Amino acid sequence: MRKILICFFLLVVTLNATAMSPNPNYDAALANRLGADDYGMKNYVLVILKTGSNHTADKAFIDSCFAGHMTNIHRLVELKKLIVAGPLKKNENNYRGIFILNTDSEEEAEVLLQTDPAIKEKLLEAELYKWYGSAALPEYLYESDRVWKTKP
Repeated sequence: MRKILICFFLLVVTLNATAMSPNPNYDAALANRLGADDYGMKNYVLVILKTGSNHTADKAFIDSCFAGHMTNIHRLVELKKLIVAGPLKKNENNYRGIFILNTDSEEEAEVLLQTDPAIKEKLLEAELYKWYGSAALPEYLYESDRVWKTKP
């Protein structure tokens, strides 16, 4: 029994040492610039955009708000506050799209969202969730800007 316990202890120590081994590719300057924790992760705010309570049929008003919505998306990307944005396919939950905001503060997220005309005019409604993801996520924006042919 003692041999089994010793073997088990050695196995656990070996597994823990392997799991805690340092990353040979670790770039401390990059991790620091991106705000990464020891696991290369950080907190964000995930926003689910849903159909809002304003059901106006005024096409000019709707078009104006959604043109402002797109302009605001580009502005927030330039400010490095919006990391991911995109529409969702039609679904039974009336979810329209998602944002991942580069903040860990729901209060800051609310302020950022109120700069969006479609949200401000209640054509869209935002649900906010704390999300823990890769700190490297903002790095994709550089490549993202190099693959579109027609500005979305």
